[in-house]
Amino acid sequence: MDWLSNFWAVYSNLVLSLGTNALLALSIYLTLSCGMLAMANAAFMGIGAYTAALLTMNYNMPFPVSLAGGMLMPALAAFIIGKPTLRLSGVYLAIATLSFGEVVRVIVLNTDSLTGGALGLNGIPQLTQWWHVALAVVLTLAVLYRLRRSKVGRAFEAIKEDETAAGLMGIHVDGYKMLAFVLGAAIAGLAGGLDAHLTFFIGPNEYGFGRGVEILTMAILGGIGGLVGPVLGGVILTLLPEVLRSFDNFRLIANGLILVLIVLFLPKGIWDPARMRRWFKKA
Repeated sequence: MDWLSNFWAVYSNLVLSLGTNALLALSIYLTLSCGMLAMANAAFMGIGAYTAALLTMNYNMPFPVSLAGGMLMPALAAFIIGKPTLRLSGVYLAIATLSFGEVVRVIVLNTDSLTGGALGLNGIPQLTQWWHVALAVVLTLAVLYRLRRSKVGRAFEAIKEDETAAGLMGIHVDGYKMLAFVLGAAIAGLAGGLDAHLTFFIGPNEYGFGRGVEILTMAILGGIGGLVGPVLGGVILTLLPEVLRSFDNFRLIANGLILVLIVLFLPKGIWDPARMRRWFKKA
């Protein structure tokens, strides 16, 4: 089994990144499934990462407690900013949540004594193990699966299809949108906490606009018609840079071209249950 040991020594961070990126894609899937184009997940990931790392480094908290804190803080932030921002919709909601991400970045940059500022935090203990990530992904999928098949999931779907009609049917639209927003923030915070204890270092530039677009792309690429889609999108976007490494300077061009082709020919993402059912019927 030497080959397995060698493989894990070289690619362990990449393999574990598959899980954390899957969690990030699932976090934005929640808000998309409720019809909200919220782009604050990168900021929530950053809040979770810094909170968990500081609890471990400065207060010697056990790893599970640090992860719980990394989920609680972004959930609390989502609840606070959700009150004014979730009244918006479409591109206005996207702009408002992107602005929140920039506010978080500026706060991190200007609190050097706590967050390390532009230099970031170094020397974070590497506590994340493969089974932590696997357990987090499995539990998140289990919770979201139950949620999707419950009254809450049906309310999310109704709000996504027609918010006005859902309100006339007696669905508490604002409450369900807040629930999706807060749960998505908690999952993004969990991914941030796991990632912080995996990479030794975190910095404010890791959770900016580019990361937010990447998280959204994962969900759109995989498809939001089910839970498999976001996970698949997260896996593809994590592996794609490695697969295209041999293209060297043309890697970003090839990456973008692949995404454009998928969006053009598979507008509902790679994992589209309705399309697959049609294929099976034809077969």
